[in-house]
Amino acid sequence: MKRWILLLVFFRGIANAQTANQLTLSQAYDLAQRNYPAIRQKDLVRQTEDITVENLRKGYFPQATVSGQASYQSEVIGIDIPIPGFKIPQVPKDQYKVLADVSQVIFDGGIIHQQEKTARLNADVEEQKVEVELYNLKQRINQLYLGVLFLDDQIKQADIMRDDVQIGIKQVGAQVKNGVALKSNLNVLKAQLLQNDQRVIELKASRKGLIETLGLFLNQPLDETTVLEKPVINAVATEDISRPELKLYDNQSKLIEQQNKLVNAKNLPKASLFAQGGYGRPGVLDPLKPFFDWFYVAGIRFNWSLGGFYTSQKEKQLNDVNRKMVDVQKETFLLNTNTQLKQQQSEIEKIVKLIETDEGIIDLRAQVKEAARAQLENGVITANDYLREVNAEDQARQLLITHQIQLLQAQINYQTTLGKQ
Repeated sequence: MKRWILLLVFFRGIANAQTANQLTLSQAYDLAQRNYPAIRQKDLVRQTEDITVENLRKGYFPQATVSGQASYQSEVIGIDIPIPGFKIPQVPKDQYKVLADVSQVIFDGGIIHQQEKTARLNADVEEQKVEVELYNLKQRINQLYLGVLFLDDQIKQADIMRDDVQIGIKQVGAQVKNGVALKSNLNVLKAQLLQNDQRVIELKASRKGLIETLGLFLNQPLDETTVLEKPVINAVATEDISRPELKLYDNQSKLIEQQNKLVNAKNLPKASLFAQGGYGRPGVLDPLKPFFDWFYVAGIRFNWSLGGFYTSQKEKQLNDVNRKMVDVQKETFLLNTNTQLKQQQSEIEKIVKLIETDEGIIDLRAQVKEAARAQLENGVITANDYLREVNAEDQARQLLITHQIQLLQAQINYQTTLGKQ
């Protein structure tokens, strides 16, 4: 029983290790966006929104102010009419007053509510700007990811080339041993084998650099053992553009419309309850009291600032201009994007045709190579003649690899441009 448990743990560990060394393009996108420094701006934007809204809502709370004043004046009110049996007090020239004022909003024209909506829409705009930046990150991930795939295919082709050269070495080696071929023919093939090994070293070094750079974006330890899965691109049924830039333009337009509502709210009348209380000399409500005394006043306050009507129309016109600018930016973006899509679609169609031609060329080159191999084995041609055909097939296969990666890149770019990737 223990043996079966150990085997199960062992094979599960192998499966997990294999999974850990595999990476898909969608996983690369997700990891890159989660680890890109700009992602932290989204949390900061929402924190700023919450703080701003919380401060705005405190405008509904009672507002209190405390003030004080001490003064001396050269003249005061005095009554010099003599009244028998009554002495009119003299108002002191030094006067003191401490005042507390408390007000509670009853109606503010909806300005606080409109300011809250403005703050939230502004946060939506800033957050969407981060989304646009994160989406543009995909282009950089595409370049690194496809660069690694291209080098992987090149390494595989170098292995095929190596097998062909080794077959030739085996055949010519036997001929040299039997004295029917010159050793120089064998050396030509061995030199080609070393050149092929050099090529593999260069390809693997380039792959190592790209995979490590990709690992930096993903914040993951990627190395030579990491296998990148070649993505399968499904045909896009619709060409509706769904890029994050479009949502950014929509959010900006909503923010401008909201700013117009805020202008209207600022020009509405406002009402509030108030209460004032204080202590001073002479009495504030009775200035003829020459001593310190308490006082209070309470009531309802109404105010309507009409000065805003002078500028509100121009503010709305300015907002309308800004909205039109956003519309122009959106139209320009759509025009450029549609133009780019047409170019990419044309590129895809061209590469598909090139790949079809590549496959035909490779088939013919492979037949020529096989014939050359038989001729080399029979001593009809030299090693140089054989290598010429091997290299011709190798170049045809390399061109196919290049076109296949170009097609994959064009398809991914097409979907990325659409906003489907």
